[in-house]
Amino acid sequence: MRTDMLQQILNDLNGSSADVEASALISKDGLMIASALPNGIDEDRVGAMSAALLSLGDRAGRELARGEIDRVMIQGEKGYVIMTSAGDEAVLTIIAKSNAKLGLIFLDIKRAAEALSKLI
Repeated sequence: MRTDMLQQILNDLNGSSADVEASALISKDGLMIASALPNGIDEDRVGAMSAALLSLGDRAGRELARGEIDRVMIQGEKGYVIMTSAGDEAVLTIIAKSNAKLGLIFLDIKRAAEALSKLI
């Protein structure tokens, strides 16, 4: 039941914008909790990288006196990977197109992260 609700939130996030291509909820340890990833993407690899990058971003924010971070974003020529905390124990990762409207996506991510954190 809970897993279905987590999956539905991810599916809704993917459907909220044509710019969002994939999403995943990952434990801070890097284990996949739920995902809406396309075929051919290794869930274990996405989980490990997402947890590591968010952890590194948190540390950089503290070390460089930037405070608590909201998100870690990677921009490549083919699009974005955006990671944000979903509560104290999970990371929400999304993959977006290169021409994505980031303001709208950030709003959708924030809403999804809040909903997911209530279920974890």
